[in-house]
This record gives sequence, C-alpha cells and structure tokens, in this order.
Amino acid sequence: MTEEPDVPRHRYTAALADEIEVRWQDFWDEHGTFNAPNPGGELADPTHPRAGAPKLHVQDMFPYPSGAGLHVGHPLGYIGTDCYTRYKRMAGYNVLHPMGFDAFGLPAEQYAVQTGTHPRVTTEANVERYRAQLRRLGLGYDNRRSVATTDVGYYRWTQWIFLQIFNSWFDPAVGKARPIADLIASFESGVRPTPDLRPWSSLSAVERRRIIDDHRLAYVSEAPVNWCPGLGTVLANEEVTPDGRSERGNFPVFKRSLKQWMMRITLYGDRLVEDLDTLDWPEPVKLMQRNWIGRSTGAHIDFPTSAAPIRVFTTRPDTVFGATYMVLAPEHELVDTLVPPSWPADARPAWTGGHATPAEAVASYRASIADETEEERTAESRKKTGVFIGAYATNPVNGAQIPVFIADYVLAGYGTGAIMAVPGQDERDWEFAEVFDLPIIRTVQPSPDFDGRAYTGEGPAINSADPESGLSLDGLNIPDAKARIIEWLEAHSAGTGAVTYRLRDWLFSRQRYWGEPFPIVYDETGLPIALPDAMLPVELPEVDDFSPRTFDPDDADTEPETPLSRAKEWVEVELDLGDGPKRYTRETNTMPQWAGSCWYELRYLDPHNAKALVDPENERYWMGPQFPGDCGGVDLYVGGVEHAVLHLLYARFWHKVLFDLGHISSFEPFRKLFNQGYIQAYAYRDARGVIVPAEEVSEQDGRYVYEGQEVFREYGKMGKSLKNVVTPDEMCERYGADTFRVYEMAMGPLDVSRPWETRAVVGSQRFLQRVWRLVVDEETGASRVVDEPASEPVRRLLHRIIDGVRGDLDELRFNTAIAKLIELTNAATPLPATPREVAEPLVLMLSPFAPHVAEELWQKLGHTGTLAYADFPVADPALLVAESVTYPVQVNGKVRGRVEVAADAAEDSVREAALSEVTDHLAGRVPRKVIVVPGRMVSIVV
Repeated sequence: MTEEPDVPRHRYTAALADEIEVRWQDFWDEHGTFNAPNPGGELADPTHPRAGAPKLHVQDMFPYPSGAGLHVGHPLGYIGTDCYTRYKRMAGYNVLHPMGFDAFGLPAEQYAVQTGTHPRVTTEANVERYRAQLRRLGLGYDNRRSVATTDVGYYRWTQWIFLQIFNSWFDPAVGKARPIADLIASFESGVRPTPDLRPWSSLSAVERRRIIDDHRLAYVSEAPVNWCPGLGTVLANEEVTPDGRSERGNFPVFKRSLKQWMMRITLYGDRLVEDLDTLDWPEPVKLMQRNWIGRSTGAHIDFPTSAAPIRVFTTRPDTVFGATYMVLAPEHELVDTLVPPSWPADARPAWTGGHATPAEAVASYRASIADETEEERTAESRKKTGVFIGAYATNPVNGAQIPVFIADYVLAGYGTGAIMAVPGQDERDWEFAEVFDLPIIRTVQPSPDFDGRAYTGEGPAINSADPESGLSLDGLNIPDAKARIIEWLEAHSAGTGAVTYRLRDWLFSRQRYWGEPFPIVYDETGLPIALPDAMLPVELPEVDDFSPRTFDPDDADTEPETPLSRAKEWVEVELDLGDGPKRYTRETNTMPQWAGSCWYELRYLDPHNAKALVDPENERYWMGPQFPGDCGGVDLYVGGVEHAVLHLLYARFWHKVLFDLGHISSFEPFRKLFNQGYIQAYAYRDARGVIVPAEEVSEQDGRYVYEGQEVFREYGKMGKSLKNVVTPDEMCERYGADTFRVYEMAMGPLDVSRPWETRAVVGSQRFLQRVWRLVVDEETGASRVVDEPASEPVRRLLHRIIDGVRGDLDELRFNTAIAKLIELTNAATPLPATPREVAEPLVLMLSPFAPHVAEELWQKLGHTGTLAYADFPVADPALLVAESVTYPVQVNGKVRGRVEVAADAAEDSVREAALSEVTDHLAGRVPRKVIVVPGRMVSIVV
C-alpha cells in the first residue's frame, strides 16, 4: 500500500485505517466485546454490562459460503444490521447478533464431482474465507454462537427435528401436530376407527404400521416429481424455472414417478396464511406467500362413471349445471381404467383425433406432450388441445351424460387433476368447447352491456334447475347459490364443501451426497423405522465417487442412483432397535439444503447444548412472545426478497410443528422482516455482445473503451457472469473498512437497490477525514478538543442532530442518519477548536457506521476500553425548541420574501413583519387577505 507524497504524519489515510481496524478487531475478539449473555446455561454472565437489560435478537439470512467469496453487494444487509445492533447495544439493549453458514448444497458437491475434492474440504475452506472477510469489515457478531449446517453437532439436531416431524401427525380436531403415540392410542382404544373398520387388534403388525405411516407428517410417497438428471436429483417445484429447467445449472427437468420423502406442509396451509397477520413483514412478501399457498374455498363434487367417480374441486360449485364436459390430466390415475375398447357410437371425429381406438388416441396424445413443461402446457396463448377418452361421466345435479377428455391444460399435480368444464363461465373452457364443438350453457346472467364470451362477473343464477330433483339455484346471487349447492351436494352424498391449496406437500428427498443423512432405516417389510435419539447423529460415510452412476442431463429415463447407495458397509447395517440385533438398510437419499436453514435461529440461542435443541429458558428469553397474541420470534430478520417463498415458508412450517409439540414458546420464527436492496453495477459488452472485465474499461471522450475498442455499457446485478465484481477486500485495502461501511450505508435507503460507483467511495473517506481532524491535529497528533462550551447555535444543532440520528437508526434510515452527521461535521469544521460536548456525541453517533475509527477517537478523547457499551447520546428536549422561525411570504401564490421572527411570536406580529417585507411587491395595493399558517408560511392575496 503506497501513500501520497507529503501526507501529514497523523492524517487519516487507508494505511492508518488498516492499522486501526486490525488492532480493534483483535481487541473485540480478545475481549468478547459482542458476546451476549443468556439468562441461563454456559453462556450466562451476570457480570455482563447488559445482563438483565431488555433483549434484542437481530439476525441476518446466513450465506452460502461459495468459493468466490464476497463481493460488495453481499454485505449490504450485514453492515446494516451491524449498524443497528451497535446502536441498540449503546441504547441499553442486550443484543444477540450471530452469524452462521448455510453450508450444505450442490455447488460443493458438483466441484467434488469435477475434482475429487471432498465437499467438506471445499466447504470448510470457503467458510474460513467468509469469516475472515466478515471480520475485516468489523462486523460485531457473537462468534461463540457461529454455526454451519454441515457441522455434525448441528445436523445431529436437524435429524432430531426430522424425527419429531416423522413421529407426529396432524390432528384436524385441534388443528395442530400431536405425537404419533397419541394416534396409536386412539386406534388401540377404538376411539378412532380403522380405515376398513376392522378392530385394531385384528390387524397385522405391518397393516398397523402402514396405517400409522399414512398419517405421519413426514412420509414416503411414490409420486410424480421433478427429476433432473443433470443434477442427479429431484427438485421441489420452487427450484424449477418457468421454462422447465433447474434453477441451479439450467438443466432440463422431467416429470418422473419416484419414491420420495415428503412433508405434509399443506396441512398447515390455514395457519400459514392466517398467522401472516401477526407478522411485521413487508406486504409484498405476505402477498407472495398467500399466493404461493393459494388457499381456495369451494367444493369437491363427485361425477359418477362406469368405474370410480371423478372427483373435482371447484371454487364455483354454483355453476355445476353448466358443466358440459370433463377434463382429466393425461396422467390421471382413472384414465386407463375408463378407456373402453372402442369408440362409442356418438363419438365425433373432432373428439377422436382420427385414431382407431380410444387407447390409441390417449397413448398418442400423451406422447405428444411428454416433453413439455407445465409452463408450456398452461400458457394462456397456447391453442387448447386434447382428446376424448371414449367415456362419459354423470353430472350429479341433473343426470346429464357428459364426455370425458384429457387435455394439456389440466395438471395432475394441481387440485384433483380433474375439472368440470363450464365454458359459459371460464375462458379456457370456452376455447376448448369451441375447438371440440361442445355445448355451452350459461349459468350466470351476464350484465346488460356484456358482449363477450365466457362471463365471470356477478349476476343471478340461470339455467340452474332440475325438476326431478327439485334443486333450483335460479335467481340466487353467487354466494347464496354456492351455499345452496354445497348443502344439496352434502345431503345427497355427491360432494362436500372444501378448502384446497395451490401449495403442494414438500418434496424432501435429494439424490446426492452432500446433505444431511436421514435418521431412518428399513426392515424386511420395506417400511421406514426411526432411529432412536441415542443413535444420532447419523454421519455421512466417506465415499470415493460423489456423482450419480448414470448421468445424462438430457435423458428423462436416467435412473437416480445416490452416491450413498454405493457405500454398502454403511447402507447395510446391524442394529439393536429394542428387539435384538437385526439387519437393516439405511435411507440413501439426503435432506435438501433447506433443512438446515429451517431452524438455525433456534440453535444460535444455545449452540453448545448437547442435551436439547435449545434450553427452554433461553428460547423464551430471546424468542418468546412479549404480550398476549404476540407470535414471538426473532425481533428483526434481514435478507433478500428472493427468499420470500422457499426459505421463509419452510422455516415457518418447521417452527409451527416444534411449537405444537411443546419444544418452543413462539409460533413464528421471525417477528419482523426487512428486505434489503441489491447493489448493482455497470457491465460492458463489446461489438460481439461479449462481456468484458469492467475494471479494465476506461472512459475516453464520452465513450467506453476496452483494449482500444469501443464497448457498450449496461446495468445489472453485480456478479461473476457480468464480470463486474468488486470485492470488499479491494475496498478495505484502498480506503479502509470504515469508509466502505459508510459508503454502503450512505448510498441510499437500505431497502432500495442502488448503483455501485467506486469513484464515489472517496466522498465517504473525506467525511471520516473531516471527523478525524475535529479531534486530531494532523501535523502533531495532538488533540484539537477543548472543554469550553459550544456556542448556542452549535449546541442547538447538535441536539437536533442527536434527535434525528436516533430516530433514523430506530427506523433503519442509515443514509439520512449519515447525512445528519455530515451536517454536524461541516458545522464544526470552521471552529478554531472542537468543543468536547460536540466531539464526544459525534464520535458516539458515528460509531455504528465507522466503529474502528470511532473507537480510536474515543481513546484520543481520554476514555479507556471500548465504546460499544457507552450510552448513546440523548437530545435535550429544551434545545429542540426552535428560537426563531423563518416564514416564506407569498403574494398571489408566489414567494416574494422571507421573514425571521421569534418562535413564539403572535400572529399579528408575523402579519406585520410579512407585510413590511413585501412592501415593494404590494406597490400601494391593499391586501384582500393575509393568511398566517403558524410556523409555516404567510399568504397575501391582493
């Protein structure tokens, strides 16, 4: 690092900043400055300066430690929470601010496949690099509580939580999870009948296990899943892009039926929606969760067929008289059962697709859409396609025989995989009916000015009566018609009122190595058995090959083979589970990366507890409800909006199960959520459209040039793909961590994305240099601070700034707080010496943003130790009252002058001063009105 020539010896430069920052980081580590005391257990400390103080739990969404390290966009939220927690610590709170690492995941495994390097080696190296980078930024974490999801001691408790879920069922009578033992007891006592009404005692052991397994919150299912051969694993719906490719790696994703672990998150749909009202979250995030859960109220209706009834769910059961055909998803389980050997006599050519038999038509249609994504199949612009399967269903309300089709726009994974088609009230059904020449019956009277096709508005029911059954909806409005038809359906065993969800049960298996092993084994029956707590953790075995055995990213028929399945000595194991040593087979899938991040906020509270997930006393203190009806949880959770659905929804589900089972006192994990914005940066493309390194581009005569050739600038999220990454390491070296921190916080509101401009960072450095000069003489290093009182105007400005900065920090308005500190600094700079009553509050207010230089200046002001627990300045209310007020004076709506009067001046005095100020503009005219708005303005009308 080089210095400018002739730099004063005691000037605040990057070199001095580096020396100060490293020294204070060492001090904080050595003294455990940011350690927060628990109320009990090994982390309790009754001598701590904040022991017994009000608590504050602030948490960042923890990072995945990639090999690329941090760029300047990553720590934006981390710096923000550090500023906030430093302020709150000084304001008297016992602040818990931890940091950990979401360290399982595909990137480390894919790197292992390519290089043979064990994922743990890569991951732990990446974690250490992140820790070093975060430390260099001066982030004040309680490092005793740091966790990584890959730590065996951590995922032992992830496995324990899985077992809690596996050993639970959802009791709809009480609307919560209960231990599976309660379910078994209810079957044994006869309170709960078995599915086929046989006595529980007459069932075989395997039959009983199957019944119980059908109720567990974690269960094994043979179901259509998103199979991604390119990644060698299945993916949750949320991990698949709209065009049917993997979010990570951009590989093709295919629908396959595979045996997978699932979690019944859908049973928590109502609570996940309703409890959003208890959360202090951004409304857009709440809306995203509501839409993803997709709760719909309506009815299930059964349409009899020659085989089993077709069950549909509809939000408009009042339109059932308008159902003129049915559509099944091509994958629906009833299709093959219903298909007859030959076409019925009235099958129209448009329905059969020119095929000789229904079976041939169905097979051909299925083949034609086999490689299409759900997005492609359901696109609004897509022409509706389908084929008649040769069978009919009976409309239960009028006995009408209606043809059954399969079509691309109905999906097996949504609802029941079947719809009653009402073309008069649904645009897609209308389009399909036109293509296949099917009847259209309106069941709601359109408004007089309606001239469209399908009508979806309000109106009375029409064409909705059946003389034989005596059922009539005609004339009823939509809500009354819905209530009437549901009552009729239930009375005639033709359907029931129902609530359904867009949300699907959570696919919880991954066919990969680098994840948490399941604490599950299988016996000779093939049914799962939970391992006892004493056998946890189940650790990953060492393997030589981390890749799937068969690996064709474009082949849907590639069979998944997990790396764990090849570790035969680990898979085939002899255990004594209470009935003597027996041979068992371990589960060879692993948990998804989301598992470890579903509960880390709880482990931070009691990270070394070997006997419990978290001590109840510590959990109640940090996350328990604060008042009746309070959801509890982390007081402030900061992270990107990209996690609005996946991580937050899964974490809420796990938290609610743990709450139901009595393990925790809060029923939501995160009381308040704040989404920080992104840092964006310019990128550059050459004439070919190829991205070039941004740091090697220069500006010449208004053009951008790279290696002598003109390139073109664009704007995007900072990242490796755009070659516009700037690292915090570079910024710390060139300017110092404090300058970098101040710049990031001053760029704009924390929740708004902002452009990165390296050249602008020097402005933040100059601000810190001015603060430094208020305290330190750059030539001699002597103090410039005097104990003489400040002038009255400076004192009043100081207390206005103190009041404003506190308000800004409470509301995370860091950019405006820094602007106020700059205003105070600028006002103090011309003074021949700095009054102590100004210097000390300024340094204390600066410390959340620039903690290292603030600590150094605090020492130079004569204090010892750290300022981390010094009292944050408080404004004197008497000095916040203005002595004078400046009034703009308008004449006929235009400002013609200003007058300064005493703050408590009477209205007549203000009026007289204003008239005197604008005498020239009145030119002898007599005002018709003089309006005085106290404290704001005077308006004169002539």
